[in-house]
Amino acid sequence: MSKETNAAVAAKTTRKQQQRSIVTQEKLLDAAIEAFSENGFKGTSTRDIAERAGVHHPLITYHFQNKDKLWRAAADRVFRDFRHSLAASLEHHKHEGPKQRMASLIKAYVYYAKSQPALHKVMVQEASYASPRLNWLVETHLRPFFETTFGMIRELQELGIAVPGNPKLIFNMIRLSSGGLLALGKELPLSSGIDVDDSGTLDEIADLIISVFLPGDASKPD
Repeated sequence: MSKETNAAVAAKTTRKQQQRSIVTQEKLLDAAIEAFSENGFKGTSTRDIAERAGVHHPLITYHFQNKDKLWRAAADRVFRDFRHSLAASLEHHKHEGPKQRMASLIKAYVYYAKSQPALHKVMVQEASYASPRLNWLVETHLRPFFETTFGMIRELQELGIAVPGNPKLIFNMIRLSSGGLLALGKELPLSSGIDVDDSGTLDEIADLIISVFLPGDASKPD
């Protein structure tokens, strides 16, 4: 076999190994997101994550070193995708008025929270007590987005569109009315007969949030 052939075979083998490695990492991240959102950091073992992922336990150490780094990688994926979803909404509606931009942002928030329940479940788990993970989550993912949104709400208040009050409190009430509500997805059908799998329900949630927190005239000049 020639050197060129050997090199081609080696390159092909390397690509396959890299692909398997990526697949394994994705399986572990999916399992970690599910486990951490259900049981929190302290209540989750790496062995449980490996079993959920259907991979050998030592592969967690190989790919992520330890449980803390796996948690951060899992949270990073959830919150990075969340921020990208909202940024895409803002970009898509950048030529619309302030109320329309915020209304679209709220709808994007609701739909992402439905597609990824771990978004609020992880926050509830971590917000229960002080930890380096909570600090990292706030500084890396929450604070940059929140500061932008606070400014948007202040602008809407100045235009007479958003309700009066502390814009930071208003924003947090909005996000809990959307993501926090949908985090109860298993309970709502049983306790209230609300079908959160119905897109009509999601639209209604967004519309109600908009009507409560942004009651001002949408036709008011920007």
